[in-house]
Amino acid sequence: MATAAEKATPAPCCSSPSAAVVKTVGLARTSPVSCGNGAWRMEDQRRPPPAKPPAKAIQMMTRAQSSHPLDPLSAAEIAVAVATVRAAGATPEVRDSMRFIEVVLLEPDKHVVALADAYFFPPFQPSLLSKTKGGPIIPSKLPPRQARLVVYNKRSNETSVWIVELSEVHATTRGGHHRGKVVSSVVVPDVQPPMDAAEYAECEAVVKDFPPFIEAMKKRGIDDMDLVMVDPWCVGYHSEADAPSRRLAKPLIFCRTESDCPMENGYARPVEGIHVLVDMQNMVVIEFEDRKLVPLPPADPLRNYTRGQTRGGVDRSDVKPLHIIQPEGPSFRVNGNFVEWQKWNFRIGFTPREGLIIYSVAYVDGNRGRRPVAHRLSFVEMVVPYGDPNEPHYRKNAFDAGEDGLGKNAHSLKRVRMRLSWYIKYFDAHFTNFTGGVETIENCVCLHEEDHGILWKHQDWRTGLAEVRRSRRLTVSFICTVANYEYGFFWHFYQDGKIEAEVKLTGILSLGALQQGESRKYGTTIAPGLYAPVHQHFFVARMDLSVDCKPAETFNQVVEVNVRVEDPGEKNIHNNAFYAEEKVLRSELQAMRDCNPSTARHWIIRNTRTVNRTGQLTGYKLMPGSNCLPLAGPEAKFLRRAAFLKHNLWVTPYKRDEMYPGGEFPNQNPRVHEGLATWVKQDRPLEESDVVLWYIFGVTHIPRLEDWPVMPVERIGFMLMPHGFFNCSPAVDVPPSTTETDLKENGSPKPIQAAGLLAKL
Repeated sequence: MATAAEKATPAPCCSSPSAAVVKTVGLARTSPVSCGNGAWRMEDQRRPPPAKPPAKAIQMMTRAQSSHPLDPLSAAEIAVAVATVRAAGATPEVRDSMRFIEVVLLEPDKHVVALADAYFFPPFQPSLLSKTKGGPIIPSKLPPRQARLVVYNKRSNETSVWIVELSEVHATTRGGHHRGKVVSSVVVPDVQPPMDAAEYAECEAVVKDFPPFIEAMKKRGIDDMDLVMVDPWCVGYHSEADAPSRRLAKPLIFCRTESDCPMENGYARPVEGIHVLVDMQNMVVIEFEDRKLVPLPPADPLRNYTRGQTRGGVDRSDVKPLHIIQPEGPSFRVNGNFVEWQKWNFRIGFTPREGLIIYSVAYVDGNRGRRPVAHRLSFVEMVVPYGDPNEPHYRKNAFDAGEDGLGKNAHSLKRVRMRLSWYIKYFDAHFTNFTGGVETIENCVCLHEEDHGILWKHQDWRTGLAEVRRSRRLTVSFICTVANYEYGFFWHFYQDGKIEAEVKLTGILSLGALQQGESRKYGTTIAPGLYAPVHQHFFVARMDLSVDCKPAETFNQVVEVNVRVEDPGEKNIHNNAFYAEEKVLRSELQAMRDCNPSTARHWIIRNTRTVNRTGQLTGYKLMPGSNCLPLAGPEAKFLRRAAFLKHNLWVTPYKRDEMYPGGEFPNQNPRVHEGLATWVKQDRPLEESDVVLWYIFGVTHIPRLEDWPVMPVERIGFMLMPHGFFNCSPAVDVPPSTTETDLKENGSPKPIQAAGLLAKL
């Protein structure tokens, strides 16, 4: 998609380290000196130049360093990784039975990322590397990229993890035959990897072809199997019967009323009383029981989500057009996956499990230069427990990231009108399918800027003079659909230095059927014979922060702040005094914390070595939004797998393999010595470290009648706000009336215009 943003994209990255060095010379006043072994040292030009090295010592790269170490795998890289692993299979039977669950970039060490950003990819930032005597040593090229593959063997029911080096991937685009190199492979015992859409489709077909199931549906008046919807759900872990020695699914059944209505809401007619257990390895039904004949809910004329006139009503006709335009194009600049906007810069990544990832977040702050804020931001897990103890709803506690994959369930925004005429930059996402083929979701990630109302305003009552600044924010987002629910994940960047994480929940409720005259205390009756169980949605944001820290530095700490009321006495004679009390969270067990709105509790991530103009340590504040904790007893089965839900905040020192709070394979896993709740038992020190924050936030959903047939968007999230990070508010630099004025200042946002709406308060 050619946008104005793409037209404004900076020149492509250098074709060799030498080219990168030449550009760096102008900034850092340095020049390259060969150190042998393919490495270079940067020396200050102000020193006398050394003797010229012999020509034979100069080494050049043979091709452009075209992929940044954090760029998601390309379609070609995925194809090479799959072919390499398949070729490494010992026998034809092993190769044929390989199923590819996930192929992702093996993210490099932080020092490799720093090296790439310093000298190999613009804008060059040599200051990222620590200063050494004689200048830093620069290799002639970056280490080869590597892929990490999770492979399920359908024949042996084994899961393995492979690391493949992709040093010659570019050859594949020219018809080459190089397949990469296997670095390692290991079988992970007693786990089940995430389910795949291909398995779901096959499971649905198997159940619908099962004769006892066909007979059970006939008892309910259904002869046409094309009307039946089978949603396979992972079994979770409730007893040893769910152990990962077998790959299992317990489907939920629904039934539409018309076969020729593609927009019909099939979730409006749940089929109750049928128990089905499917062996997903061999794709056979291994348990079936028609336990209770519950009539299908009657066809409700309000069940569908088509337009008003098709539902017996009319569409609203009094809404006049709203046009939002950017006549000069967007203010952001995009070079590959690197984004720059309003002093912010970061990289965009994507994985099948987490979906959107934000890397290397930094703020360019005047003469202080580039100031890091975070190394990596993403949503790493999501849990939806239901509060109905009846069959089958008590088993509904989906791990939508670990059991299914948020990224794999993302969809294209190509035909979705989510924005009103803004300039949008889209990013595609590449995945492997179950059999190893490469699939692409076009326009999967959306990047755009938008007007956000008032940034700040003040009017002097003496002079009558008023000042106002409008807020602009940059938004990066994607949307995924997991069965009946839709989830939108958003990261917003603001001009005053804030970062907001937001999740939008919408879609269709997961329902249960009722006998005539029956009601349930654990849900809301929303139509005749139909109820919506109470449930909760929890999201886990993993934030690998680096506030004012270079990649090699470990100078962050986490401080909890609570507001206290001063005790009555000499210090509080008027009984009105309160103050903020700070406490350093010194170890992992101390850092298991919950939200507390009664004390305005929040947390500050501080740099222990950097101060602002008042001498205070610089930091960023994690400001909770609305939140909740699990509404379940301590012995609830789902809490064995989701022990991380017991607290809203956890803090750990960075460790490369500690990525997922419930462990890498939560599917059918009894959670023994795995996951966040186990890691923190080490009680590692946090006073000055490379900290990772795990913030768990959620919402308790008591369904309303108005949530039927569609659930209007519900928003939850939190803020990362500068706290003593800047010497004064960056908002003062935002020029006035950005919606109407032709701005000439370098770096200022281009105008957004909306007649009669956005240009006024």
